[in-house]
Amino acid sequence: MIERFWSGESAGWRLLLPLSWLYGAITAGIRLAYRCGLKKSWKAPIPVVVVGNLTAGGNGKTPVVIWLVEQLQQRGLTPAVVSRGYGGKAPHYPLLLNAQTPADQAGDEPVLIHQRTGAPVAVAPKRSEAIKALLQANKEISVIITDDGLQHYALQRDIEIVVIDGERRFGNGWWLPAGPMRERASRLASVDAVITNGGEAHTGEIPMRLVPRQWINLATGHTLPLTAFVDKPSVAFAGIGYPPRFFATLHAQGIHPQHEVAFDDHQAYRVEDISGLASRDQALLMTEKDAVKCRPFAVESWWYLPVEAQLPQPDADILLNKILALLPTADHGITP
Repeated sequence: MIERFWSGESAGWRLLLPLSWLYGAITAGIRLAYRCGLKKSWKAPIPVVVVGNLTAGGNGKTPVVIWLVEQLQQRGLTPAVVSRGYGGKAPHYPLLLNAQTPADQAGDEPVLIHQRTGAPVAVAPKRSEAIKALLQANKEISVIITDDGLQHYALQRDIEIVVIDGERRFGNGWWLPAGPMRERASRLASVDAVITNGGEAHTGEIPMRLVPRQWINLATGHTLPLTAFVDKPSVAFAGIGYPPRFFATLHAQGIHPQHEVAFDDHQAYRVEDISGLASRDQALLMTEKDAVKCRPFAVESWWYLPVEAQLPQPDADILLNKILALLPTADHGITP
Protein backbone atom coordinates (compact mmCIF):
# COMPACT_ATOMS: atom_id res chain seq x y z
CA MET A 1 0.00 0.00 0.00
CA ILE A 2 2.70 2.51 0.98
CA GLU A 3 4.55 1.89 -2.29
CA ARG A 4 1.38 2.77 -4.23
CA PHE A 5 1.08 5.97 -2.20
CA TRP A 6 4.67 6.97 -2.74
CA SER A 7 4.67 6.18 -6.45
CA GLY A 8 1.58 8.34 -6.99
CA GLU A 9 -0.54 5.41 -8.20
CA SER A 10 -2.96 6.00 -5.33
CA ALA A 11 -4.29 9.44 -4.44
CA GLY A 12 -4.43 8.50 -0.77
CA TRP A 13 -1.06 10.14 -0.12
CA ARG A 14 -2.77 13.54 -0.19
CA LEU A 15 -4.42 12.73 3.14
CA LEU A 16 -0.94 12.57 4.69
CA LEU A 17 0.25 15.93 3.36
CA PRO A 18 -0.16 17.81 6.67
CA LEU A 19 2.18 15.32 8.32
CA SER A 20 4.63 15.71 5.43
CA TRP A 21 4.64 19.48 5.79
CA LEU A 22 5.39 19.06 9.48
CA TYR A 23 8.18 16.55 8.71
CA GLY A 24 9.69 18.89 6.13
CA ALA A 25 9.56 21.88 8.47
CA ILE A 26 11.23 19.94 11.29
CA THR A 27 14.03 18.50 9.12
CA ALA A 28 14.70 21.85 7.45
CA GLY A 29 14.82 23.50 10.86
CA ILE A 30 17.31 20.96 12.18
CA ARG A 31 19.61 21.43 9.20
CA LEU A 32 19.38 25.22 9.49
CA ALA A 33 20.21 25.04 13.20
CA TYR A 34 23.47 23.21 12.44
CA ARG A 35 24.35 25.54 9.58
CA CYS A 36 23.84 28.61 11.79
CA GLY A 37 25.76 27.13 14.72
CA LEU A 38 22.73 26.90 17.00
CA LYS A 39 23.42 23.18 17.25
CA LYS A 40 26.99 21.92 17.52
CA SER A 41 28.44 19.32 15.18
CA TRP A 42 31.55 17.21 15.69
CA LYS A 43 34.56 17.15 13.34
CA ALA A 44 36.50 13.88 13.14
CA PRO A 45 40.32 14.01 12.99
CA ILE A 46 40.29 11.99 9.75
CA PRO A 47 38.17 12.33 6.59
CA VAL A 48 34.52 11.28 6.77
CA VAL A 49 32.58 10.07 3.71
CA VAL A 50 28.80 9.85 4.05
CA VAL A 51 26.90 7.40 1.85
CA GLY A 52 23.21 8.13 2.18
CA ASN A 53 19.98 8.67 0.33
CA LEU A 54 17.12 11.11 0.03
CA THR A 55 14.39 8.47 0.09
CA ALA A 56 13.44 5.79 2.56
CA GLY A 57 15.28 2.50 2.08
CA GLY A 58 16.07 0.09 -0.72
CA ASN A 59 18.33 2.21 -2.92
CA GLY A 60 21.52 0.12 -2.94
CA LYS A 61 23.43 2.16 -0.37
CA THR A 62 25.12 -0.76 1.40
CA PRO A 63 26.66 -2.22 -1.80
CA VAL A 64 28.14 1.23 -2.46
CA VAL A 65 29.66 1.28 1.04
CA ILE A 66 31.17 -2.17 0.42
CA TRP A 67 32.51 -1.05 -2.96
CA LEU A 68 34.16 2.02 -1.44
CA VAL A 69 35.71 -0.01 1.38
CA GLU A 70 37.13 -2.60 -1.01
CA GLN A 71 38.46 0.03 -3.41
CA LEU A 72 40.25 1.86 -0.60
CA GLN A 73 41.62 -1.38 0.84
CA GLN A 74 43.06 -2.26 -2.57
CA ARG A 75 44.95 1.04 -2.42
CA GLY A 76 46.56 0.13 0.87
CA LEU A 77 44.27 2.19 3.09
CA THR A 78 42.43 1.17 6.24
CA PRO A 79 38.85 2.42 5.96
CA ALA A 80 36.37 1.90 8.77
CA VAL A 81 32.57 2.02 8.75
CA VAL A 82 30.14 3.53 11.22
CA SER A 83 26.40 3.03 11.31
CA ARG A 84 23.43 3.73 13.49
CA GLY A 85 22.85 -0.03 13.60
CA TYR A 86 19.20 0.10 12.61
CA GLY A 87 17.33 -3.09 13.52
CA GLY A 88 19.80 -4.05 16.25
CA LYS A 89 19.75 -3.60 20.01
CA ALA A 90 23.24 -3.71 21.47
CA PRO A 91 23.98 -4.29 25.17
CA HIS A 92 26.03 -1.08 25.06
CA TYR A 93 27.08 1.68 22.67
CA PRO A 94 29.34 2.21 20.89
CA LEU A 95 29.56 -1.42 19.77
CA LEU A 96 32.67 -2.60 17.90
CA LEU A 97 31.84 -5.55 15.67
CA ASN A 98 33.76 -8.82 15.57
CA ALA A 99 33.23 -12.09 13.73
CA GLN A 100 30.71 -13.28 16.34
CA THR A 101 28.60 -10.13 16.64
CA PRO A 102 24.98 -11.07 15.83
CA ALA A 103 22.69 -9.00 13.65
CA ASP A 104 20.17 -8.62 16.46
CA GLN A 105 22.77 -6.54 18.31
CA ALA A 106 24.49 -4.61 15.53
CA GLY A 107 21.86 -4.60 12.78
CA ASP A 108 21.97 -6.62 9.57
CA GLU A 109 23.77 -4.13 7.33
CA PRO A 110 26.77 -3.49 9.64
CA VAL A 111 27.23 -7.25 10.10
CA LEU A 112 27.05 -7.78 6.33
CA ILE A 113 29.65 -5.05 5.71
CA HIS A 114 32.01 -6.43 8.35
CA GLN A 115 31.72 -10.01 7.11
CA ARG A 116 32.20 -9.06 3.45
CA THR A 117 35.11 -6.66 3.86
CA GLY A 118 36.80 -7.41 7.17
CA ALA A 119 36.91 -3.66 7.78
CA PRO A 120 36.52 -2.26 11.30
CA VAL A 121 32.84 -1.45 11.92
CA ALA A 122 31.17 0.26 14.87
CA VAL A 123 27.56 1.15 15.56
CA ALA A 124 26.07 3.80 17.81
CA PRO A 125 23.08 6.16 17.68
CA LYS A 126 25.64 8.99 17.92
CA ARG A 127 28.05 8.30 15.09
CA SER A 128 30.73 10.49 16.66
CA GLU A 129 30.93 8.01 19.54
CA ALA A 130 31.35 5.14 17.09
CA ILE A 131 34.21 6.97 15.34
CA LYS A 132 35.97 7.74 18.62
CA ALA A 133 35.77 4.07 19.65
CA LEU A 134 37.16 2.93 16.29
CA LEU A 135 40.07 5.35 16.41
CA GLN A 136 40.90 4.35 19.96
CA ALA A 137 40.92 0.66 19.00
CA ASN A 138 42.83 1.01 15.71
CA LYS A 139 45.36 3.80 15.07
CA GLU A 140 45.77 2.72 11.43
CA ILE A 141 42.31 3.84 10.33
CA SER A 142 42.68 6.52 7.68
CA VAL A 143 39.12 7.27 6.53
CA ILE A 144 35.61 6.80 7.92
CA ILE A 145 32.65 5.77 5.76
CA THR A 146 29.21 6.19 7.26
CA ASP A 147 26.52 3.77 6.16
CA ASP A 148 23.59 6.17 5.92
CA GLY A 149 23.68 9.37 7.93
CA LEU A 150 23.18 12.01 5.24
CA GLN A 151 20.67 13.68 7.56
CA HIS A 152 22.80 13.13 10.69
CA TYR A 153 24.15 16.68 10.76
CA ALA A 154 25.67 16.27 14.23
CA LEU A 155 28.61 14.69 12.38
CA GLN A 156 30.60 16.88 10.02
CA ARG A 157 31.53 15.26 6.71
CA ASP A 158 34.08 15.87 3.98
CA ILE A 159 32.28 14.12 1.14
CA GLU A 160 28.59 13.34 0.64
CA ILE A 161 27.46 10.60 -1.73
CA VAL A 162 23.77 10.04 -2.45
CA VAL A 163 22.48 6.75 -3.89
CA ILE A 164 19.28 6.86 -5.97
CA ASP A 165 17.06 4.01 -7.08
CA GLY A 166 17.09 4.59 -10.83
CA GLU A 167 13.76 2.84 -11.36
CA ARG A 168 11.68 4.49 -8.63
CA ARG A 169 13.75 7.67 -8.18
CA PHE A 170 11.75 10.06 -5.94
CA GLY A 171 8.21 8.74 -6.33
CA ASN A 172 5.67 11.51 -5.88
CA GLY A 173 8.41 13.81 -4.55
CA TRP A 174 6.86 14.49 -1.15
CA TRP A 175 8.40 14.20 2.30
CA LEU A 176 7.57 11.29 4.57
CA PRO A 177 4.96 9.97 5.19
CA ALA A 178 2.99 11.14 2.13
CA GLY A 179 6.01 10.39 -0.06
CA PRO A 180 9.38 8.66 0.24
CA MET A 181 11.54 11.78 0.67
CA ARG A 182 13.73 12.46 3.71
CA GLU A 183 14.85 15.69 2.02
CA ARG A 184 13.75 17.31 -1.23
CA ALA A 185 15.52 16.53 -4.50
CA SER A 186 17.08 20.01 -4.50
CA ARG A 187 19.50 18.66 -1.85
CA LEU A 188 21.37 16.91 -4.68
CA ALA A 189 22.84 20.23 -5.74
CA SER A 190 24.99 20.34 -2.60
CA VAL A 191 26.38 16.78 -2.54
CA ASP A 192 29.67 15.61 -4.04
CA ALA A 193 28.39 12.64 -6.05
CA VAL A 194 25.10 11.03 -7.06
CA ILE A 195 25.12 7.30 -7.84
CA THR A 196 22.10 5.90 -9.67
CA ASN A 197 21.34 2.23 -9.08
CA GLY A 198 19.74 0.76 -12.20
CA GLY A 199 17.35 2.55 -14.50
CA GLU A 200 18.72 5.51 -16.44
CA ALA A 201 21.21 7.87 -14.85
CA HIS A 202 20.49 11.55 -15.45
CA THR A 203 23.12 14.09 -16.47
CA GLY A 204 25.84 14.37 -13.84
CA GLU A 205 24.88 11.09 -12.11
CA ILE A 206 27.12 8.02 -11.94
CA PRO A 207 25.36 4.89 -13.23
CA MET A 208 25.71 1.76 -11.12
CA ARG A 209 24.79 -1.87 -11.65
CA LEU A 210 24.35 -4.51 -8.96
CA VAL A 211 25.92 -7.65 -10.38
CA PRO A 212 25.11 -11.02 -8.80
CA ARG A 213 28.07 -13.26 -8.02
CA GLN A 214 27.56 -16.94 -7.14
CA TRP A 215 25.32 -18.83 -4.75
CA ILE A 216 26.71 -19.58 -1.29
CA ASN A 217 25.29 -22.21 1.04
CA LEU A 218 24.43 -20.83 4.47
CA ALA A 219 25.18 -24.05 6.30
CA THR A 220 28.31 -25.28 4.53
CA GLY A 221 29.83 -22.32 2.68
CA HIS A 222 29.87 -24.31 -0.55
CA THR A 223 29.33 -22.32 -3.75
CA LEU A 224 27.34 -22.93 -6.92
CA PRO A 225 27.31 -21.01 -10.22
CA LEU A 226 24.70 -18.33 -10.75
CA THR A 227 22.65 -20.57 -13.06
CA ALA A 228 22.50 -23.50 -10.62
CA PHE A 229 18.81 -23.03 -9.83
CA VAL A 230 17.53 -22.48 -13.36
CA ASP A 231 14.66 -24.97 -13.89
CA LYS A 232 15.07 -26.22 -10.31
CA PRO A 233 12.33 -26.11 -7.66
CA SER A 234 12.89 -23.16 -5.36
CA VAL A 235 11.32 -20.55 -3.10
CA ALA A 236 12.73 -17.03 -2.76
CA PHE A 237 12.30 -14.51 0.02
CA ALA A 238 13.70 -11.07 0.77
CA GLY A 239 13.53 -8.72 3.75
CA ILE A 240 15.18 -5.70 2.19
CA GLY A 241 14.11 -2.15 1.40
CA TYR A 242 12.71 -3.15 -2.00
CA PRO A 243 12.19 -6.95 -2.31
CA PRO A 244 11.07 -6.86 -5.98
CA ARG A 245 14.66 -5.97 -6.93
CA PHE A 246 15.91 -9.35 -5.66
CA PHE A 247 13.13 -11.25 -7.40
CA ALA A 248 13.82 -9.37 -10.64
CA THR A 249 17.51 -10.32 -10.36
CA LEU A 250 16.54 -13.98 -10.16
CA HIS A 251 14.21 -13.73 -13.15
CA ALA A 252 16.93 -12.01 -15.19
CA GLN A 253 19.13 -15.08 -14.61
CA GLY A 254 16.38 -17.47 -15.73
CA ILE A 255 15.50 -18.48 -12.16
CA HIS A 256 11.74 -18.54 -11.54
CA PRO A 257 10.91 -19.53 -7.96
CA GLN A 258 7.62 -21.29 -7.34
CA HIS A 259 6.88 -18.84 -4.54
CA GLU A 260 8.23 -15.38 -3.64
CA VAL A 261 7.86 -13.93 -0.15
CA ALA A 262 8.53 -10.32 0.84
CA PHE A 263 9.32 -9.46 4.47
CA ASP A 264 9.77 -6.05 6.07
CA ASP A 265 13.17 -4.42 5.82
CA HIS A 266 15.46 -5.26 8.76
CA GLN A 267 13.00 -7.90 10.00
CA ALA A 268 14.35 -10.08 12.79
CA TYR A 269 13.87 -13.69 11.71
CA ARG A 270 13.02 -16.66 13.87
CA VAL A 271 13.52 -20.23 12.71
CA GLU A 272 9.73 -20.68 12.52
CA ASP A 273 9.48 -17.70 10.14
CA ILE A 274 11.80 -19.32 7.60
CA SER A 275 11.78 -23.10 7.99
CA GLY A 276 8.27 -23.54 6.59
CA LEU A 277 8.74 -21.44 3.45
CA ALA A 278 10.18 -24.23 1.29
CA SER A 279 9.54 -27.97 1.12
CA ARG A 280 12.27 -30.58 1.43
CA ASP A 281 12.57 -30.69 -2.37
CA GLN A 282 12.89 -26.92 -2.83
CA ALA A 283 15.96 -24.73 -2.44
CA LEU A 284 15.40 -21.62 -0.33
CA LEU A 285 16.98 -18.57 -1.95
CA MET A 286 17.65 -15.27 -0.16
CA THR A 287 19.74 -12.10 -0.20
CA GLU A 288 23.03 -11.74 1.65
CA LYS A 289 21.38 -9.26 3.99
CA ASP A 290 18.85 -11.91 4.96
CA ALA A 291 21.58 -14.54 5.30
CA VAL A 292 23.39 -12.77 8.14
CA LYS A 293 20.23 -13.16 10.25
CA CYS A 294 19.41 -16.73 9.19
CA ARG A 295 22.88 -18.31 9.43
CA PRO A 296 22.55 -19.38 13.13
CA PHE A 297 19.75 -21.83 12.25
CA ALA A 298 20.50 -22.53 8.57
CA VAL A 299 20.11 -25.90 6.85
CA GLU A 300 21.85 -27.21 3.72
CA SER A 301 19.02 -26.30 1.33
CA TRP A 302 19.38 -22.57 2.06
CA TRP A 303 21.39 -20.39 -0.32
CA TYR A 304 22.15 -16.69 -0.55
CA LEU A 305 23.26 -14.50 -3.46
CA PRO A 306 25.86 -11.76 -2.88
CA VAL A 307 25.83 -8.82 -5.27
CA GLU A 308 28.55 -6.29 -6.00
CA ALA A 309 28.35 -2.72 -7.19
CA GLN A 310 29.92 -1.91 -10.54
CA LEU A 311 30.65 1.69 -11.50
CA PRO A 312 32.03 2.70 -14.89
CA GLN A 313 35.39 4.27 -15.56
CA PRO A 314 36.37 7.09 -15.38
CA ASP A 315 33.49 7.95 -12.99
CA ALA A 316 34.77 5.50 -10.39
CA ASP A 317 38.28 6.97 -10.46
CA ILE A 318 37.00 10.53 -10.22
CA LEU A 319 34.97 9.66 -7.13
CA LEU A 320 37.82 7.75 -5.49
CA ASN A 321 40.29 10.54 -6.23
CA LYS A 322 38.03 12.99 -4.38
CA ILE A 323 38.47 10.83 -1.30
CA LEU A 324 42.18 10.18 -1.81
CA ALA A 325 42.82 13.90 -2.21
CA LEU A 326 41.78 14.36 1.42
CA LEU A 327 44.55 12.06 2.65
CA PRO A 328 48.29 12.64 3.02
CA THR A 329 50.12 11.73 -0.19
CA ALA A 330 52.07 8.97 1.52
CA ASP A 331 48.84 7.23 2.52
CA HIS A 332 47.74 6.38 -1.00
CA GLY A 333 50.80 6.64 -3.16
CA ILE A 334 49.67 9.56 -5.33
CA THR A 335 52.49 11.52 -6.83
CA PRO A 336 52.19 15.25 -7.33
